[in-house]
Amino acid sequence: MIRSCVALIALVLAAPAYGQEPVGCDKFKWPLDKERAMLAAPEPIASGGEIAEPLKAALKISLPPLANAKLPSPPSRAPKNANSYAGFVRAAAPPKAGTYRITLSHGAWIDVIQEGKEVKSAAFSGALGCEGVRKSVKFELTAAPFIIEISGMSANAIGVVVTPD
Repeated sequence: MIRSCVALIALVLAAPAYGQEPVGCDKFKWPLDKERAMLAAPEPIASGGEIAEPLKAALKISLPPLANAKLPSPPSRAPKNANSYAGFVRAAAPPKAGTYRITLSHGAWIDVIQEGKEVKSAAFSGALGCEGVRKSVKFELTAAPFIIEISGMSANAIGVVVTPD
């Protein structure tokens, strides 16, 4: 009986560690060295801006408060904080259909809209403690223009880069 109680207490104390994200740049599910280098020198763009060549450079999107963001579509997940920031950019078509990674400098929610429909993410990777990169999400895109929506951001700007998988 005492052993069972000790084991149960040990499991309860260890439980928070199981739910935490990994720490370190080497803990992402796929290499992000290229994206991290690109995010070190992003080009500024205002929310609602147009990206002529989405794969050429990282962007630093300025984000208004969620209430003023004028997102083309409501976020697929409601932000936890109503006072968070949000924004979007319209991107020209990628050169060909395929899997693309959208990598963020900080934690936020990403929605992708293409041809009037939400594109479901294909995979996700996140890690703490990696300066310049917080998360990367894979999306299957067609060779058509698309919109990247960011929501749930705690600051008024975020680095974003789109790269082929």
